Amino acid sequence: MIAITRYRVPEEQSDGFAEQMGRILDALAASPGYRSGRLARTVDEPTLWALVTEWDGAGHYRRALGAYDVRVRFIPLSAMAVDEPGAYEVVTSR
Repeated sequence: MIAITRYRVPEEQSDGFAEQMGRILDALAASPGYRSGRLARTVDEPTLWALVTEWDGAGHYRRALGAYDVRVRFIPLSAMAVDEPGAYEVVTSR
């Protein structure tokens, strides 16, 4: 499964945001079931970012989010998250 969380980040906070997300990706990468992760920013609208991670299943993803070290890093950034569903079941892949 993949998880996509989008964020609206003011320009003046972008450097710090990227650094914080790098630490979150490090914490997530230590979680069972983690496959990969990346942080991206749109080319056309630089205040819109996306954290994209891939997991062995939704249970692994949810357990990783519940880990203390992940929660304490994610919570300060949650105010910038776009409120929308973010867990996706992969239906087809090539």
